[in-house]
Amino acid sequence: MIRSVRWCVCLAILALLIIPSRSFAQSAIAGVVKDATGAVMPGVTVEVASPALIEKTRSALTDAEGLYKVVDLRPGEYTVTFALEGFGSVKRTGIELPASFTATVNAEMKVGALDEMITVTGQAPLVTRRA
Repeated sequence: MIRSVRWCVCLAILALLIIPSRSFAQSAIAGVVKDATGAVMPGVTVEVASPALIEKTRSALTDAEGLYKVVDLRPGEYTVTFALEGFGSVKRTGIELPASFTATVNAEMKVGALDEMITVTGQAPLVTRRA
């Protein structure tokens, strides 16, 4: 009888120790960024935002293979924004991130508006005056 009570107490303590650690399990968002031709894009700024984060946003850069990974994210709803100069920004919203899960969020970026500067140089024509 005493042995079964001890066994039940040990199981209860073990359950109390395991449950909180599972509730704080961290997740991640990862993926690859490519352009419209399918080429990978290094150097893209990836911003992950959520009210679940204490700092509200976290960012990462894509590596030489266009890959990124943002780790240690709390469960919740996220928005991921991809930005690179010369390309239009891409925004993914409503990404539900459960505990202990890595969500794959890939992006395809298209060339954005390009700025052009045209410099015109020349001389004024000579005007001859008739008498």
